[in-house]
Amino acid sequence: MTQTIAPRVRTLVLLLLAAACALLAGAGPASAHAALTGSDPREGAVVDKAPAQVSLTFSESVSMDDDSLRVLDPKGKRVDDGKPSGTGGTAYSVKLHAGLPDGTYTVTYQVVSADSHPVSGAYTFSVGAPSETSVTVSGQGAGGGFVGGLYGVGRYVSYAGFAVLVGGAAFVLACWPRGSGVRVVQRFVVSGWLSLTAATLLLLLLRGSYTGSGKVADVFDLGLLGDVLQTKAGAALVSRLLLLAAAALFIAVLFGAYDKREDEEKRDLTFGLAVGGSVVAVGLAATWAMSEHASVGLQAGLAMPVDVVHLIAVATWLGGLTALLVALYRGPADTPVPALAVSRFSRVAFGSVIALVVTGTYQSWRQLGSWTAFTDTRYGQLLLVKIGLVAVLVGVAYFSRRWTAQLAEATPAVAAGAAAARRGEKGAGKASTKASANASAKTGAKAGTKTSGDASAKTGTKASGNAKVAEKGSGTTKGSGTAKESGAAKGTGGSQRAAQLARQRAAVDAARQKRQRDADPNRFGLRRSVLAEAGIAVVLLVVTTVLTQTEPGRTEEEAKAAGTSSAGSSAPATGAVTLDMPFDTGSQNGKGVVRVELDPARVGANDLHLYVERPDGTAFDIPEVKVALTQKAKDIGPLPVAPDHITTGHWSASGVQIPMAGDWEVSVTVRTSDIDQVTISKNTQIG
Repeated sequence: MTQTIAPRVRTLVLLLLAAACALLAGAGPASAHAALTGSDPREGAVVDKAPAQVSLTFSESVSMDDDSLRVLDPKGKRVDDGKPSGTGGTAYSVKLHAGLPDGTYTVTYQVVSADSHPVSGAYTFSVGAPSETSVTVSGQGAGGGFVGGLYGVGRYVSYAGFAVLVGGAAFVLACWPRGSGVRVVQRFVVSGWLSLTAATLLLLLLRGSYTGSGKVADVFDLGLLGDVLQTKAGAALVSRLLLLAAAALFIAVLFGAYDKREDEEKRDLTFGLAVGGSVVAVGLAATWAMSEHASVGLQAGLAMPVDVVHLIAVATWLGGLTALLVALYRGPADTPVPALAVSRFSRVAFGSVIALVVTGTYQSWRQLGSWTAFTDTRYGQLLLVKIGLVAVLVGVAYFSRRWTAQLAEATPAVAAGAAAARRGEKGAGKASTKASANASAKTGAKAGTKTSGDASAKTGTKASGNAKVAEKGSGTTKGSGTAKESGAAKGTGGSQRAAQLARQRAAVDAARQKRQRDADPNRFGLRRSVLAEAGIAVVLLVVTTVLTQTEPGRTEEEAKAAGTSSAGSSAPATGAVTLDMPFDTGSQNGKGVVRVELDPARVGANDLHLYVERPDGTAFDIPEVKVALTQKAKDIGPLPVAPDHITTGHWSASGVQIPMAGDWEVSVTVRTSDIDQVTISKNTQIG
């Protein structure tokens, strides 16, 4: 990097990091993805007598334990039986103690939504008349505190690691096979694997405390870890770890056997690595799809594979872009990124953008549901930011494509000049080596002649006397050995000097190549545009991760509507309605509770579910059950509904037509024997 652009690069990096930190700071703890859409008694309601149970209805199914739903009296004493139960839908209830006195009661709940995020809240209702209450609800929401912050960091790191791992490997296989032997590229991909593995282990350890107490001490609770492994999120994290083991084998082959093969042999192995790598990448992406937004709500069966494609497209584009940036700035001078590799990545990135647009459009419709949600909900606002960043990134990528085209045009001429220079240096090197070898040979020959002459003279002169001849012969041999040692020493010194000169020439050649590479205006422009792309990509990845932790716009609007309907009885009800009605036909086994769920409780077609339970909460069948809807103010009805028996204690009817909004009476006739039956009713607002 030249001195003129270094300050600009530092400024750009600092600005992008500041933007990312601002988004992280504003993200807060993970937002609830299941919202409370109804309750019985309602929030702030004043009832004449104490109810037998408290029921809550959520926008999606949730998981509970014994402490998930609690009811506290004015003194803070728990008055529920500690055994929350669900009816197989989105409604959950807990039985209350009998004979509760008048006063204000507090309902608190902490559950885990179907898309793995913790949900908590509290509200009050009164029996007889409101009273003072000593109950205080903690201001820390579910998923907050130190554990929640650490869990959020783990999520960011896991997404970044996935992008680096998948995008880096795809860049090597699809765009630059020779990059498998470049050390900085190897380190880049391995760092992605290490980051994703470490983050997954951290999330698995923190999961129990994150969705529960939020205490650091619970992180090392093995019993809590065992409970996590039985949940959907725990299974997804364990599956991710197993897939990462397979990814480690893939990386070992990619940077081991694959790198050592010649170009012709690489083609056979490329197909196998591409298939195996694609399977691992799809599996890793599915661990998010099966436990996040896509796994619940509308068209979950279609949304999950769409989410997998979306995640892989993001990773291929952003991870490959970062790999290209690393190779351009940190790659060795003797192995520069060729223009062909950049051109290939440009085509791969274009395909990824097309996939992102298609899958993103579907996901936006599914999560928002209306145009107003773009501006009225946090999810919609973040989505607008993401769309803007993608548009800017595509614009910067256009300039990168232009630099790539210019680089491709200039590469043949530069390559020819470099080859000619290398041939010239190689010829000069051979001539120098040959001259050195001839000089060494001549020197050795002169030394050998002189030594031989001396030895012959000494032998001829001292021919008499056996002892002297032996002594002189010994001396002659010694002289000959000394000459050989001298020649060997000179040969060794020459080899060392030749090796040193070769290393010096290689260093000079590498420095020259680096200067030529950095001085190329086309490559210089490409590096700057790719740096800008990578910086925007970092912010885009942060926004994407924040989106996964934000309550979808559709759910947020439903929760707001439900809150509005709870604020006053005159407002129309929206969302599912749950009505619990105790009954007693007077016969043996004639007592129980009927629960009616009407969804979406609006004018038009509705789905009706009816559940019959014994006083202890167990489901049981009765001979007959009938439902009727009446609006007395308009003299409409009763409109009969004949639900079909689904399973033990469960009846259902679809397409139940409600002609107009208003206050409707829901009547249920329960028959427990041939002669014992009773009709019970309850009113509800239909929007």
